[in-house]
Amino acid sequence: MSTVRILTWNIHGALGRNPRFDLARVVALIERWDPHVVALQEVDSRREKIGENPFDLLQRELGEHGIGAKSISTADGDYGQMLISRWPLSDTVVHDISYPEREPRRAIATTIATAHGPLRFVATHLGLSTHERRGQARTLLDIAGEGGATTVVAGDFNDWFWVGSVRSALSRVLPACTRFRTFPSLLPLLRLDRIYCRPAGALVAAFTDRTARHISDHLPVIADVRVGATSA
Repeated sequence: MSTVRILTWNIHGALGRNPRFDLARVVALIERWDPHVVALQEVDSRREKIGENPFDLLQRELGEHGIGAKSISTADGDYGQMLISRWPLSDTVVHDISYPEREPRRAIATTIATAHGPLRFVATHLGLSTHERRGQARTLLDIAGEGGATTVVAGDFNDWFWVGSVRSALSRVLPACTRFRTFPSLLPLLRLDRIYCRPAGALVAAFTDRTARHISDHLPVIADVRVGATSA
């Protein structure tokens, strides 16, 4: 089957319940699921004596190709998200989707040359306020476009509403969506982390991993997406 495995996860700066910085546990959990494409949020190098830069380590361990979107940069390091792939990326753009006077936000848009054909992919981490997310959802719709290749939008959407929400907006052009409760990881109540895709028949299977509750305050979402699928 011509499927691609995708994993999205807010790793909370690799701080577990202790809290203790442990990027090795993050890498081990991701490798257990053997994803082809990984979208990570809250990658953070702003700590003393953490060894290798997390952006560099994650890229080296998880895939040959990738890009980081550093939304906050200070003298101590960087904070942001990453998109990592086993296959080459092209037409890559990091979009600034920030809302005035709120935390900077980014969306990574690219085309992945999978073994089964092109996959249009957008990785993001949306804001905390309702107005902020509504504007960002409209921007994501423009970035994702309509029709064409199989398309995935994945990340932490910080959204738990339905009416007037990010979900209702994105479902117009991305009809398939995962629906796992992922936050807080110890007792998941909110569906903050999701994988959207089109066409509707592209989402083959989806999972989460409760063992991640010891590593981050979010659970990961894993999905198998059929590239080249057509609408039913």
